[in-house]
Amino acid sequence: MSPAVTRLPFAQGSPLRIAPRLRELRAEGTVHAVRTATGDPAWLVTGHAQVRGLLDDDRLGRTHPNPRTAARTDETLFNGLLGNHATEAADHARIRTLLQPHFSPRNMRALRPRVESLTARLLDDLTALGPPADLHTALAEPLPILVVCELLGVPYADRARFRTLTADAAALGDPDRAQRGMLELFAYGRELVARKRLEPGDDVLSRLAATEGVPDDEIAGLSMALLFAGHETTVVHLGLGVLLLLAHPEQWRALVTGPELIPGAVEEILRASTTGTGGGIPRYAREDLDIDGTAVRAGDLVLLGNSAANHDPDAFPDPDLFDITRRAGAHVTFGHGARYCLGAPLARLELHTVLTQLTSRFPELRLDADPDTLTTRQDTLTGGLAELPVRW
Repeated sequence: MSPAVTRLPFAQGSPLRIAPRLRELRAEGTVHAVRTATGDPAWLVTGHAQVRGLLDDDRLGRTHPNPRTAARTDETLFNGLLGNHATEAADHARIRTLLQPHFSPRNMRALRPRVESLTARLLDDLTALGPPADLHTALAEPLPILVVCELLGVPYADRARFRTLTADAAALGDPDRAQRGMLELFAYGRELVARKRLEPGDDVLSRLAATEGVPDDEIAGLSMALLFAGHETTVVHLGLGVLLLLAHPEQWRALVTGPELIPGAVEEILRASTTGTGGGIPRYAREDLDIDGTAVRAGDLVLLGNSAANHDPDAFPDPDLFDITRRAGAHVTFGHGARYCLGAPLARLELHTVLTQLTSRFPELRLDADPDTLTTRQDTLTGGLAELPVRW
């Protein structure tokens, strides 16, 4: 009798470690037949070398030639089926060229003082609040929202509205809510573009609106994708990053006394943080191909397991050890190659700023709960902590 096929999502267990079943699969091999949350068949790739290579392989794409019959990862619209299959490569190259300048090193340097100011203000509020406190609601959640509002030109007064819409769009287990959230998020994007055409500012949305040949619908879609990705994923990494450090007090103390270790700590946090439970980044095979001895057919759904790859002992010796002095720069948290995440410099900037200010202002920060008892968000694509109790 053949072994049972693993059904996603994975049960997370402790937020400090990758899901136990994913750990087992990674140890058994690099490619696995699985079933997604919708019951559809897929191939899960867990090896670092394989994931890294496939992230930059033109034989895989985000779209499917027949979306109606395509295997899905979930019931949200973030399932890899958005876009035109025939023009995907050209569309991606054009959009990347359009957006790349907004995330240039120069623009990130210009944004740094504002990120530092926003972080300091939130930490002032935390100081006034006093211990104990929930660092998730006090810092990890609001900071990325403030920063992405600043970058895109989204009114901060709208934060509750778009936070609700992005949460709806990424909701798991409720297809109607997910579809409604996506449609309303797009409508909100159209509303913002119209505002920027009337009253432009010094922000990404205004500059896109002033770019010749870019239709409003595309600007709305791009801006809302940036809004979602620019704060949801950073919320997750900020919360899990501080948790990893505080759960390893010797690592926290090393940062407090050695701020020069912060850049390395950022990369180790990005490697070690386990986000989401759906298996990985969804792609569709555009032709028949062989992945480490497994025959994959055109149209098959392939999940590139970035968390599993980031815990591959062939790439990261003793991968379950959290070590801020490790050379972790080869992680695939932001992808690799032509589809490398444009927002990676922004996420790094926020993580670096938070660690710099937290360690200097709250050197005695510590967890106020057993880390293994902390709950993670199972009802959303991005996962992450529901709370982070601390005191100092």
